[in-house]
Amino acid sequence: MTRHLLRDDDLSPAEQREVLDLAKRMKADRWGAQPLAGPQTVAVIFDKSSTRTRVSFAVGIADLGGSPLIISTANSQLGGKETPSDTARVLERMVSAIVWRTYAQAGLDEMAAGTRVPVINALSDDFHPCQLLADLLTIEEHKGRLAGLTVAFVGDGADNMVHSYLLAGATAGMHVRIGHPERYAPDPKIVDDARRIAEGTGGSVTLEHDPTAAVRGADVVVTDTWVSMGREEEKEQRVAALAAYKVTPALMAEAAPDAVFLHCLPADRGYEVEPEVIDGPQSVIWDEAENRLHAQKALLTWLLARA
Repeated sequence: MTRHLLRDDDLSPAEQREVLDLAKRMKADRWGAQPLAGPQTVAVIFDKSSTRTRVSFAVGIADLGGSPLIISTANSQLGGKETPSDTARVLERMVSAIVWRTYAQAGLDEMAAGTRVPVINALSDDFHPCQLLADLLTIEEHKGRLAGLTVAFVGDGADNMVHSYLLAGATAGMHVRIGHPERYAPDPKIVDDARRIAEGTGGSVTLEHDPTAAVRGADVVVTDTWVSMGREEEKEQRVAALAAYKVTPALMAEAAPDAVFLHCLPADRGYEVEPEVIDGPQSVIWDEAENRLHAQKALLTWLLARA
């Protein structure tokens, strides 16, 4: 049965560990694995603009001996005349895997159901699982472990990064705290899923409306942009609602003294995070950005071995 990564809990705790350990080995020996030698082609489809996703997948596929085929839906039939499942059935005859950065999670689900090659969610409105693999790799590099650590996300609780932190953090046995305004809350079904996972891994999930309470004593502090692509018209109301959740030096001081700061980028400096934090000594955002490359190479390799 073909394996896909559509949401973070598509990987069990043991499987998540396998991918992260493989990412470490591939980072240490960047060109040591060539599962796409041939070269085999991987389709990388973009509905949304991108820097890190585009570069990390294109470079990573090349590192693995393959050829990235970058497709813009603006210049293809996907999303127009052709359904995701029909597109997948065409692509599977020509490519070894499909990566899609899109809006609706339902399209990814439909694509995966209709193909025999791995489908990877490179970002949707609901989840960002590739980013979470990179984040977990980064946290482990700096903290030496994942299980038992407390990670605090502050900002828009309905954000795709929040949903992925809930699932992936619980899978890793972490204590996940979400500090968010009441009107921007995580999907209750995803919270329930994360709590079920945490029962088996020793992790936990806590929702807080007080950002200081969410961050207090945390080992990791995370935020994301307040205005995601497609929601630009909401900027004024979002800035007003989320102002108390800005990551400032004072808020970081509530975390553990050796806490690290993560942000998936791009960042709106001065909005969700102050420059003093993102450019400060606790920030590990550049390691985090690089680790997209290594985590995604490991994920592709892991999925292709099970295709």
